[in-house]
Amino acid sequence: MAQIAKIEAKAEIKCSPAKVFDFFKYKLKQFPNLYPQAFNKVELLEGEEGQAGNIIHFEYVIGNETMAAKVKTEAINEGEKSITFRTFEGEIMQIYTTFVAKVTLADGYVTWSIEYEKANDSAPTPDNYATLTAKITKGLDAYLLSQI
Repeated sequence: MAQIAKIEAKAEIKCSPAKVFDFFKYKLKQFPNLYPQAFNKVELLEGEEGQAGNIIHFEYVIGNETMAAKVKTEAINEGEKSITFRTFEGEIMQIYTTFVAKVTLADGYVTWSIEYEKANDSAPTPDNYATLTAKITKGLDAYLLSQI
């Protein structure tokens, strides 16, 4: 039986953690404009932006594959400045039976924690997702700094 494993990616940021947190909380739909090479579409399907329990549809490119996923914003912790996203539908669920990403912001850095359970022994560790989250965070930081 597979076990839940965890990987982390950290990215240094120069802008305030509150700005990055607010972007992840309220402005995810802007990702296709900021990162068209990685995101084709981000759409709120249910609930309200910035609220736990909402459902978001992502169409994204990982490696050379275009994939789609439905993700629930599972928790938003204002004090910790963290947001937890649980994927529950899409091609990724054929690779991982569990896929939960948590973004946590602190002074000077963003930490992405990805908890996953492989669907089978041949499933890869989701290092490509960790790399993508770090790359997007660095680009988002540069974008937010340019908006000052």
